[in-house]
Amino acid sequence: MMRRRAFISLLGGAAAWPIAARAQQPAMPVIGVLDLRSPSTTENLLRAFRQGLKESGYVEGENVTLDYLWADNQTNRLPALAAEFARRQVSVIAATTNLSAFAAKEATATIPIVFLVNEDPVQLGLVASLARPGGNATGVNIFTAELTTKRLDLLREFVPGATRVGVLVNPTNATSTESTLRDMAMAARATGLQIKVFNASTSLEIEAAFADLARDRMQVLFVASDAYFFSRRVLLTHLATHHRIAATYAQRDFAEAGGLMSYGSNVPAAHRQIGAYAGRILKGAKPVDLPVVQSSKFELVINVPTARMLGLTVPDKLLVAADEVIE
Repeated sequence: MMRRRAFISLLGGAAAWPIAARAQQPAMPVIGVLDLRSPSTTENLLRAFRQGLKESGYVEGENVTLDYLWADNQTNRLPALAAEFARRQVSVIAATTNLSAFAAKEATATIPIVFLVNEDPVQLGLVASLARPGGNATGVNIFTAELTTKRLDLLREFVPGATRVGVLVNPTNATSTESTLRDMAMAARATGLQIKVFNASTSLEIEAAFADLARDRMQVLFVASDAYFFSRRVLLTHLATHHRIAATYAQRDFAEAGGLMSYGSNVPAAHRQIGAYAGRILKGAKPVDLPVVQSSKFELVINVPTARMLGLTVPDKLLVAADEVIE
């Protein structure tokens, strides 16, 4: 009987041992992805982010957990979502728009933040310097808000006779709107263009803006770099074609969706970079030691079928300069 009790005791200990061992295994690190938009409009960007993580040795569900919080284009939700990540004490916050970065920075001074912004993060107050960020944040600047003059020049080459330029901005994205309008005003003074600003932060306001553009006989349209506009790129490009107005956009996704032309950084490549940075931080790197990456390659993409629908001929100079021509 005594030997039988000893055997049962031993068996019970053996059965319990794997459970205890599993409980002692460290939990997977968690990256909180904070985005102003919704997942349905950013699938290609998320794929690129995961690819960057993979290149750093991390695969979602295997050795890292990705926790996504989406604001569904409601700017006022971002502070609460960022605070939720801070409360959960995630390992890293990936802030994929300007406004997401501001919210994350406000929510925590200790959790590492990897951001993607479209203008100088030093001027935005996110880092102390590009080489030595100096705090808990680093990331990528894709420069799209700083390419205003170049994008306008390319649009004028496409439609050389245009003098009346509509500028579509999102007033809820104050920093990008301010820099875009400042640069547009400088360009207008230098070239004699007539600039008129149209504001939109909802789909209904976008539709109303295009009706106003047509009524005011704007000849070309400059669509500002903005995360919300990115999520509404199909609507924007459709309305531009419907109203027969030549428009320029900041990312190739617009040209692929039927927009006339785009000029700017490769945004999926930037998401891949912030994925790689997030992985490096999980391995022990500190944001202060990871310089802000500045996009150095800018793509000109031209949609020829859209040009034909608008009755435009693509200048040979632009065809030669284009990185991609969509036929």
